[in-house]
Amino acid sequence: QVQLVESGGGLVQAGGSLRLSCAASGRTFSSYAMGWFRQAPGKEREFVAAISWNGGSTYYSTSVKGRFTISRDNAKNTVYLQMNSLKPEDTAVYYCARKKYTSGSNSNSGDDYEYWGQGTQVTVSS
Repeated sequence: QVQLVESGGGLVQAGGSLRLSCAASGRTFSSYAMGWFRQAPGKEREFVAAISWNGGSTYYSTSVKGRFTISRDNAKNTVYLQMNSLKPEDTAVYYCARKKYTSGSNSNSGDDYEYWGQGTQVTVSS
């Protein structure tokens, strides 16, 4: 069973930064692409960023590209999301997720992910 635990959320002023972490259990972390998603109150879950199994390929939503950076440390079974220049519209619960399969490219579809963390709240004040 794979467990994903996010941390690093909090309250920050607009223009500030936060770094989210997602620690994964299990020995197969390095074989799978990972993703970050978010869900704001009253809105559907949306894709934020994804990273390939070895970190060689990344993929971002247009709303965060240039401000957020996804990375991973396979030795620590951890994926990160560095968030800079935060805006009030970035306020949401952020979730990390592991892809269902080891094959395939990065994906922005939640249906392609099998395991999800419990989420961490990010609140950006104006």
